[in-house]
Amino acid sequence: MEHGTPSTLLDEAVGSIAGCLLLLHDSVETTAAFLLHHFLKRSLSPHSSNAVIFVSFAHPFSHYDRILRKLGCNLAAQRDNNRFFFFDMLKWECPGEEFSFRLMDQIIDSSDEAEEAKRRSALVTLFGKIQKVIGALPQERRSSVTIMIDDISLMEVAARGSMNLVIDFLHYCHTLTSELGCSLVALNHEDIYSSTKRPTLVLQLEYLARILIKAEPLTTGLAKDVHGQLTVLNRGAYDGAESKYRVHNFHFKVKENCVEYFIPGSRT
Repeated sequence: MEHGTPSTLLDEAVGSIAGCLLLLHDSVETTAAFLLHHFLKRSLSPHSSNAVIFVSFAHPFSHYDRILRKLGCNLAAQRDNNRFFFFDMLKWECPGEEFSFRLMDQIIDSSDEAEEAKRRSALVTLFGKIQKVIGALPQERRSSVTIMIDDISLMEVAARGSMNLVIDFLHYCHTLTSELGCSLVALNHEDIYSSTKRPTLVLQLEYLARILIKAEPLTTGLAKDVHGQLTVLNRGAYDGAESKYRVHNFHFKVKENCVEYFIPGSRT
């Protein structure tokens, strides 16, 4: 956990996210967006010099800025201070290339191979931009970067359902966790897949993730003071003697300016 960060049940269960993939799973019924906001604010703590590269396929900058202001974090100020870098994939285009995610539906008279090459080129360009941001930071700050993606399921939509392209891009990003010590936080909607068989994308992500957090509805149904339950699977680090694999379960309640986490059974 970053120095000076107030401790919650969630922070204690997760610990440090430096140099690892933190995967957030949610569903239509129980969103995990509040977790993304939590780790965004935590990464931009005034007690650290961390930088965040935020890749959004879901919302514009104004959406996150409004929510984080309620949580006591000014994203506009963090952006001006070169601590927050926002890639708006709702309107992003590759400079010098006749391609954008928004213009995919306008590509005509192209073979499947040509279309996939254009989509791959866009994701490679995006990864190059992420590398460029990290490379422009002082050497001592390059290991204190968190890359956040909201969300992977929409990235797959933008890639016209090409799961392999998304997996390749995420593997590229994951290499930065081992090469530079960066952190990778990604949100994925687990219940959008119609097949009962878990897709390769989800299995690959769970294999790479050191920490997995699932936001789910209560098994007992709705409750007045409980909005859902979290399961945190923390693989930790192997110290040569034993695995530090831990599983934590607790409930949560989302408020306007904060989220409360508590032990199951302590509220009704």
